[in-house]
Amino acid sequence: LSYGSSSPALSNRRRFPTFFRTHPSATLHNPTRVQLFKKWGWTKIATIQQTEEVFTSTLDDLDRRVKEAGLEITFRQSFFSDPSASVRNLKRQDARIIVGLFYETVARKVFCEVYKEKLYGKKYVWFLIGWYANKWFRTPDPSINCTAAEMAEAVEGHITTEIVMLNPENTRSISNMTSQEFINKLEKRLGNNPKETGGYQEAPLAYDAIWALALALNKTAQELAKQGVGLDEFNYNNKTITDEIYRALNSSAFEGVSGHVVFDASGSRMAWTLIEQLQGEGTWADNRVTTLGDTQGPSGDTQGPSGGAPPSDYTKVIITFRFLSQKLFISVAVLASLGIVLAVVCLAFNIYNGHVRYIQNSQPYLNNMTAVGCTLALAAVFPLGLDGYHIGPGLFPLVCQARLWLLGLGFSLGYGSMFTKIWWVHTVFTKKDDKKDKRKARNSRGIPGAAGGWGSLEPWKLYATVGGLVGFDVVTLSVWQIVDPLHRTIEEFTKEEPKSDMDVSILPQLEHCSSTKMNTWLGIFYGFKGLLLLLGIFLAYETKSISTEKINDHRAVGMAIYNVAVLCLITAPVTLILSSQQDAAFAFASLAVVFSSYITLVVLFMRRLITRGEWQSEQQDTMKTGSSTNNNEEEKSRLLEKENRELEKIIAEKEERVSELRQQLQARQQLQLRSRR
Repeated sequence: LSYGSSSPALSNRRRFPTFFRTHPSATLHNPTRVQLFKKWGWTKIATIQQTEEVFTSTLDDLDRRVKEAGLEITFRQSFFSDPSASVRNLKRQDARIIVGLFYETVARKVFCEVYKEKLYGKKYVWFLIGWYANKWFRTPDPSINCTAAEMAEAVEGHITTEIVMLNPENTRSISNMTSQEFINKLEKRLGNNPKETGGYQEAPLAYDAIWALALALNKTAQELAKQGVGLDEFNYNNKTITDEIYRALNSSAFEGVSGHVVFDASGSRMAWTLIEQLQGEGTWADNRVTTLGDTQGPSGDTQGPSGGAPPSDYTKVIITFRFLSQKLFISVAVLASLGIVLAVVCLAFNIYNGHVRYIQNSQPYLNNMTAVGCTLALAAVFPLGLDGYHIGPGLFPLVCQARLWLLGLGFSLGYGSMFTKIWWVHTVFTKKDDKKDKRKARNSRGIPGAAGGWGSLEPWKLYATVGGLVGFDVVTLSVWQIVDPLHRTIEEFTKEEPKSDMDVSILPQLEHCSSTKMNTWLGIFYGFKGLLLLLGIFLAYETKSISTEKINDHRAVGMAIYNVAVLCLITAPVTLILSSQQDAAFAFASLAVVFSSYITLVVLFMRRLITRGEWQSEQQDTMKTGSSTNNNEEEKSRLLEKENRELEKIIAEKEERVSELRQQLQARQQLQLRSRR
């Protein structure tokens, strides 16, 4: 007969056939715990235990009962002596409702770690064993490095479930003492600080255990007397006396100082359950009668463990999307809209004045392509700024494709037409320099010619070059869209905990346009565009000193290429790096598009718009006065080009004549050599 054993294993009648105890099994509290979980709306429970058989079997029983109630133990931790890792794991798993089973000395270690990990407060509820000594957390312990104040802060608000060890009713027990009279006598014998004495709480159980044994022996003696047998004949091999003692204890029922004493079929005490919560080192207590696994109370009202609404058993995760700043989007959209208007004005101006020689000598069709390209690039700013704030997930892939096509085609038309001009200026003049070098190598006779000649320029070649660049984009983007289309992907960031709500964490998410082989496609796309930009810078530098009237704005084109190339080469890698910062990435990408488009339009068209009156009047004077055109630089250039072509023709004829004479001279020399032989 035991008064302090609570291990569920002792209820096994096969292993312990004659064991009784006035302290119930530790599993007696599990139905109460489950009822509390259900009353306070908790479905996710975590446990932490010292690795002892009594605690393991108790948690196994709790696990079974929790599942039967439709609840769940989501996380279970155990440890031998050091609880630090287990407590950290509870924190990592966001455990909120925690059942802890360990001895008192280990409990101090656990709650020292709980304090360090901040696993306490209003959003946490700890369920502990109720038979620890009073103010157990303030007992000096050299094995922990937490102060008494820190320990008190960590254990504040924890809930204990324990049997009622002292009858709360002022009734006479079988010993003719009330429970209060028993306590008074006990404390008088214990002296100072009786409540902090080990075993103080179990004293009523020990007292009632003695009474249970005495009553059982009396009853056994009476039954044995009928058979002519006495208790003094008892030994451990005498099954008759053993069975009588067993029957007497098993049928025990009396009022003790701990309450009504009665044993179940497994020999365990059936008792009330006391639910307590530590509040400011006092206790909030509520008696509950546990009968057949059900929890009943004196009233139907149930408060939360902290006096208010119960905390949540998990952190509610609220998903919030990081959207682009609308002020930034509107500001850039206004700039892009004004840029589109400017591009349309420039395009209309170029088309309207396309018959003027000054405009014709700038290759107006290429300039028209530049204006259209700038318009497409500026239009791409709008889908760049569209996100989940404006559109749903279903439309997001279409926006992704719009971004890609508008930027790709806008670049190929806008930059490609300027690149084509510089390319052909460099190509034609490089060929002319090669011809001059060949003439000098042949030691031909010098014939004066005109500088700055252009030779034959076929416009269709220029348009074909731009078409090739656009065609490359169309093919690449089409294959990309068919084979590996862009779709909506979500980037998740670290959870954020708002200060205002302890049961909520915010999970920021950001929408992206992506595909399975995104890096490969970007490598192809950016690689080709990057080569064009670098080559454009080189050609612009090489042709900066060339003067020609066939493309009279190639120097302005070179300046525009410099600006566009620098902006693009800087912006492309920066936007990839800043992809997780939606405002910064959009600002870099969109402003690069806006500024490069503005610079291109201003450099190529604004000078013509400003000086429109000058070259229009010159054009009118040229049409009125045919004889005065000889004084015009354009006419001079035309005449010089004509003269140059004639001189080139003469040079070709002379070179052909020289070649014939050399052949005749070689033939004569060979005849003379033969005649000498």
